[in-house]
Amino acid sequence: MKFTAEQIAGILEGDVVGDSDIQVSKLSKIEEGEEGALTFLANPKYTPYIYSTKASITIVNRTFEPENSIETTLIKVDDAYVAFSKILEYYNAVKLNKFGVEQPSFISENAKYGDNVYVGAFSYISDNVSIGDNVKIFPNTFIGENVSIGDNSVVFSGAKIYSETVIGNNCVINSGAIIGADGFGFAPNETGGYNKIPQTGNVIIEDYVDIGAATTIDRATMGSTIIRIGVKLDNQIQIAHNVEIGKNTVIAAQSGVAGSTKIGENCQIGGQVGIAGHITIGNNVKIQAQTGIARNVKDNEVLQGSPALTLSDYNKSYVHFKNLPSIIKNINDLEKKVNGNS
Repeated sequence: MKFTAEQIAGILEGDVVGDSDIQVSKLSKIEEGEEGALTFLANPKYTPYIYSTKASITIVNRTFEPENSIETTLIKVDDAYVAFSKILEYYNAVKLNKFGVEQPSFISENAKYGDNVYVGAFSYISDNVSIGDNVKIFPNTFIGENVSIGDNSVVFSGAKIYSETVIGNNCVINSGAIIGADGFGFAPNETGGYNKIPQTGNVIIEDYVDIGAATTIDRATMGSTIIRIGVKLDNQIQIAHNVEIGKNTVIAAQSGVAGSTKIGENCQIGGQVGIAGHITIGNNVKIQAQTGIARNVKDNEVLQGSPALTLSDYNKSYVHFKNLPSIIKNINDLEKKVNGNS
C-alpha cells in the first residue's frame, strides 16, 4: 500500500515541505533510507544523515531548518518521534487488517464470534468460545473450551489459549505464547515420588495487555492467575499459578515469577529477574536486570543484585566487590604483621 506525503501529513496534522505527491510504501532508518521509504529525524546526532538519505519522505520537528540542500521531502510536526510512532501504529493496523475464516480451520458449532473477525488457516476454536468484534486469530492457533476474547484483540500464529481463559479488549498475544497451562503443582508422597495437584483455576487477562512471544502464564490451582489492565510482558517470561500482576507493570524478557506472588502497579522489572513465590511486591518498584527477589518489597523501592539489595546499597557494595582480592591481600598482610609482632 502506498501513501503520499499529503496523506501522511493529514494523518499527523503536519506540514509538507517539498513534493506533496511523492509516494512511499515502506519504512526505514534515516541512515538506511532508500527511494520509496518513509523515515524520521528526532535525535540531533542523526542530523547529518538527512543530507544524504535516499528516503523519499522524512518526518522532522517543526523547528528543523536544513543548513544544506536536501533531496527528501519533509513533513514537519510538533514531535517527530511521537509522529513516527503514530505512523507505525497506523501501518501495523493496515497490515493486520484481515477478515473472514480461512480453510482449513475448525470452529465449534456453539462458538460465538462478532463482526469483522479473522480466523487463519489451521486454527482450532473449541466449544463455548466467545470472540468479540474485530478480533484477529492468525493461523495454527488453538483456543480451548469456554475461552472468552474481547473486542479488537489479536492472537498471533501458534499461540495456545487453554480452557476457561478470559482475555480482555485490545490485547495482543504473540506467537508461541501459552496461556492457561497447568501450574507447577506437585506434592511429595510416601514412595519418594510426587503426586500431581489438579490445577482447576484459570487465567484472567484484562484490557490492553501485551503478551510476548513464547511467554507462558499458568492457570491457577484454584481461583485465577490475573494480569491487570495495561500490563506488558516481553518474550520468554514465566508467570506461575495464582500470580497477580498489577496494572501498567512491565516485565522484560526471560524473567520468572513463582507461584502466588503479587506484584503491584506501575512496576518496571528488567530482564532475567527471578522472583520467589508467596511474596508481595509493592507499587512503583524498579528491579534491575538479573536481580533475585526473595522477600516482600515495599512501594517505590529500587533493587539490584541477588539476593536483592536497594540500588544505592548495591552500588556502594560493588565498589568493594571489585576490589575484594586486594582487600583480602591487605587483610592477610596485616595478619602476618600482627602475628609476627606477637
